This record gives sequence, structure tokens and C-alpha cells, in this order.
Amino acid sequence: MAASSTSLSVSALILTFLLCISSNVQKSSAAITATKNSTKTYTNFLKTACNSTTYPQLCFKSLSSYTSTIKTSELKLCSTSLTVALKASSNTSKLVKSLAKNRGLSKIEAAIIRDCIEEIGNSIDEIKQSLKILGNLTDPDREYQIDNMKTWVSAAITDQNTCTDGFDGNKISYAVKRTIRKSIVNVARLTSNALALINKLS
Repeated sequence: MAASSTSLSVSALILTFLLCISSNVQKSSAAITATKNSTKTYTNFLKTACNSTTYPQLCFKSLSSYTSTIKTSELKLCSTSLTVALKASSNTSKLVKSLAKNRGLSKIEAAIIRDCIEEIGNSIDEIKQSLKILGNLTDPDREYQIDNMKTWVSAAITDQNTCTDGFDGNKISYAVKRTIRKSIVNVARLTSNALALINKLS
């Protein structure tokens, strides 16, 4: 009887152990499935949102690594797109400032680059202003605040484009022109996409 009782206890323990393992496996499987579904939902949300922008491929490429932050929030989507544009603007500013240190620049090139640095600086300030507004949106003044944000972002785009306007009709080296224009075009497109996403808020 003692041996039989011990055998039953061991069997019960083994059964309990197997049931625990099975339960944990099911929970893990369910968690993985839920995560996959959430990731797919977030990705689809971003794709749909980006399709409304002027440069959808750039939009998705620049924001796809932030889907877990954005999720399905339009406010976080706008905030992230502006932050990405701000980071790109800051990098462009550093690039142009480094070009300004080139002693081989002509007087015209040096002057145009100085103007460009100023325009990029203005655009950075304007994007920061729009981020500040976005972070303090309140229902009573929501539409008014969104309009102000659009104004700031539009001004940033104008300043970015003004940076390269100085190239027209002036003798600028191909290397300088190409380097600045490539960086500015990318920044202007990112900012344009941010504006398109902000337009959807209203």
C-alpha cells in the first residue's frame, strides 16, 4: 500500500508539473501572438498615415523604427515626425557649419553658406516651437493651437528651401552645392511629411 501510495504521489506530481509547463507554453504562445498582432497593427497604422504624405516612402522609412512608441496615436505620430525632422535639421546645420570652415571657399560661397546657416537655425527654432505647442494641446484652444503649429512648420519649410535659393545664378562649386542641397532636400521632405501628418489632426 505504501509503495502504491508513493507511486500515485509521484504520478500526481508529474501530472501537475506537465500541466504547469503546458499552461506556461500556452501563455507564452498567446503573448507572442498578441505582440505580433500589435506590431502588425502599429505598422499598418503608420503605413496608412504615411500614404497621406507627399513622400510616403521616406515617411515610413524614417518612422518605422518608432512604431512601438507611436502605436496608433496621431499625436505621438506628429510628435515623432517633428522630432525626426528636428534631428535631421540639426545634423544639416552641423554639416553646413563644417563647410563654412573650408578656407578654399570664394567670397560668394562663404556668404551663401552663412545665409544658409542662419536659415537652418531659424527652421530649427520653428520646429521646436511647433513641438512645444504639440506638447501642450488643450481642447478649448485645440484648433487655434494646431493652426499655429502649421504656421511654424510651414515657416520652417520656407527657411529650409531659402537656404538653397542662393545657389541660383551664382557660381558655386559643384561639391558644395551638391552636399548642401542633398541634405536640405531630405530635411525639407521630412518636415513636409510632418506638416501633412499635422494637417490630419484637424
